[in-house]
Parts: sequence; C-alpha cells; structure tokens
Amino acid sequence: MEKARRPIAGVFRRTADAAVRVCVRREIHPNTISTLSIVVSALAGVCLWQSGRYPLLLWIAPAFCYFRLWFNMLDGMVALASGKASRRGELFNELPDRISDLLIFAGVAHSGLCAPLVAYWAAILALLTAYVGTLGQAVGARREYGGIMSKPWRMVALHAGLWTAGVLGPQARVLDWTCLGIILGCVETVAMRLSRIFRTLRDTEGLSHEPADDDRARLPGGGRGDAVLPGLEARATRT
Repeated sequence: MEKARRPIAGVFRRTADAAVRVCVRREIHPNTISTLSIVVSALAGVCLWQSGRYPLLLWIAPAFCYFRLWFNMLDGMVALASGKASRRGELFNELPDRISDLLIFAGVAHSGLCAPLVAYWAAILALLTAYVGTLGQAVGARREYGGIMSKPWRMVALHAGLWTAGVLGPQARVLDWTCLGIILGCVETVAMRLSRIFRTLRDTEGLSHEPADDDRARLPGGGRGDAVLPGLEARATRT
C-alpha cells in the first residue's frame, strides 16, 4: 500500500526547497534532521518552562515550535529527494515527533502560567491524536492527518495562547484556556479520524460479505459438510 503523507501547504513547503538541495548535496541524513526537531522542541520547552519568570520568552518560544514543524517537514522531503525513504525512516520520523509534543507541553505545565494537570492532558491528547492517525495505516486503511487539532494547528493554537498571555499577563490564565481548547480540539480530531478509518475499512473490506464454503476451515478428516469457524484447522494443525 502506498504510504500516506501529510499534505503540506505550498508556501510552507517552498521555504524548505533550498534546504532540501543543500541536505541532498551534503548527504545529510533525514534521521539527523528528525533529531534536530527534538533539539528545537527542547529549546521551546525550556523557554516555556522559564516563561513565568521571564515573560519575554512567551514571545520567543513559538519560533522554536515552528522550527519543530519545519524540521519535521524537511526530513521527509530530504528522504524522498535523496531516495532514503524507508520503513525504518518512518519510525524515526514518528518517534521524535511524539517526544517533541511531550517536551513542549511539559514546558507549559511547569511554566507557572498554567495548571500542570491541564497541560499534561493536552500532551496526552496530542499523543492520542497522532496514534489514531497512524492506526489507520497500521490496520490497512491510510494515514489520517485531518481534524481541527492536527499537529500544525496545535502549534498555531499554542502560539496564539502564548502571545495572548504575553499581552494580558499571568493573572488572565490564558494558557489554561488554550490547553483546554487544544484538548477539546484533539477529542474532535480523534473522533473524526476514527470515523474516517472505520468508513474506509467498511468500504474496502465489505463487512456484510459472507465467506464462501470453500473458504471455511474444516476439522481434519472431515467432509464438506463439516465446515467450522475460519482458521480452526490452521490452529489445530500448528506445531
């Protein structure tokens, strides 16, 4: 099955065209770029963690969040351009992304500007949203990227909350409401992705189809009339 890939806005993609050529020419491996996404996410997490003490960091942290998105886009583009796309690369692409979500929202949780429990629930729902997206590909449907709180929109929502908090100050508890909005958006996104996955599986598998008699396993030594549940003969004869 062809691998589904995240639709990337043309303008955002064009910002990486020169970088792709440089990476291919210098033989920079896509996994190295994936690692850089963790580095900038850690920097975002540190900025967020210290933003209660140094409010100026509220204005700086979103830049690292967007660099995280940029590096995550760049690694896939370089993998395709250099012919290094692989299943192992898919794993290395997904894991750093999940680590990045945790680093960023952990920074929010310990900033002193947001209730830690709310921020950590936002992190949990972000992970669940990504998991459900990959689940579709794992069960034979396709990778799902849709929803109002996909990864780019989580970063946009957090960016808006950080800058609003920078304007209104800590007393407004803006980041509590921001994380709550991300949680609700992730719930909608999970539900929508699951719905699409089930619909795709129903359309492709034909759930109402009854197996033909010849497809049914029979007990060893049994005749045609001794059909039993599918797969039973395989289990009975396995050593």
